[in-house]
Amino acid sequence: MLYPLLRELLFAFPPEDVHYFSMNMLRLLCRSDAGAALVRRQFAWRDHSLAKDFWGLRFRNPVGLAAGFDKNALYLAELDALGFGFVEIGTVTPKPQPGNEKPRLFRLPDDKALINRMGFNNDGVERVRERLALWNSKRRDQNSKLVVGGNIGKNKATPNEDAWKDYHTGFTRLFEEVDYFVVNVSSPNTPGLRELQEKDALTKILSELQNNNQGRTKPKPLLLKIAPDLTQGQLDDIIALANEVKLSGLVAANTTISREGLSEKSRRMSDDIGAGGLSGRPLRERATRVVEYISHNTGGKIPIIASGGIFTGADAAEKMQAGASLVQVWTGFVYEGPSIVKNICRQLSA
Repeated sequence: MLYPLLRELLFAFPPEDVHYFSMNMLRLLCRSDAGAALVRRQFAWRDHSLAKDFWGLRFRNPVGLAAGFDKNALYLAELDALGFGFVEIGTVTPKPQPGNEKPRLFRLPDDKALINRMGFNNDGVERVRERLALWNSKRRDQNSKLVVGGNIGKNKATPNEDAWKDYHTGFTRLFEEVDYFVVNVSSPNTPGLRELQEKDALTKILSELQNNNQGRTKPKPLLLKIAPDLTQGQLDDIIALANEVKLSGLVAANTTISREGLSEKSRRMSDDIGAGGLSGRPLRERATRVVEYISHNTGGKIPIIASGGIFTGADAAEKMQAGASLVQVWTGFVYEGPSIVKNICRQLSA
């Protein structure tokens, strides 16, 4: 009830600054055992009937946090306390990079949307690996049930013909620290990255990763995150390749370069903002159509993590009815606040 008022205050400040301020305040609250317990009592939803089993992993509920929110694995304990079933860190690149110039994150509040052109800003795979190792030692002690995925990408300076090397580095360096992997070739904010969604380039990347993966004693689930802007032919290629290289699943979908569905005011704001990926409410129907198409054309045999325009339990149920196994929020978390997991899970339970 209080969050809409707090949101009005927070929205008076730059989005990226608010992101770190809010999460650091949550970290401060969770620093003590009593504070963390208070957060769990207030925001975590407990219903064992919502648990999901995929890829040998048990998700305590189907609501996850999409990559891009906790890029550097800084807030896993806090997100665990909020009750997320899983959190996807990253996108992580081999070398640290600052990302694009600020401002690079923008609100379109009339449409409950965001535009971002972050550009894979992250601390690099070695720093992130160290934080994940520390988290894993703590979560074993605390018996945490949070599933953690690693979203991996390429550095901006790496030419596309060498992109597979960057993905290989991210995969091997994080292998012992994450529960599953997502290959990100669909962000619109790294020049040329989406070209890697073409079949030949993608085959090279995924085949190299799976060769490495299958040579290990216990392979990790490997998923691919795709754009919502793919043509039917491109989606067919993705499905064929997913079967060919035996992907564990698909994440549908990333942000869109389209501005379809925006109100007139938001469209004018978007014109002023310029390039970037659009997320939030306007993406909901487009993302659901992609999920539905993949599910229908695979006979539901490829698990899908759905992302795009999920704010409520009804939104999550829509994605699941379209064929998704799990869902992820990001923009919805910004607009709905820390109760989003609890609210979605309550509605799904009902």
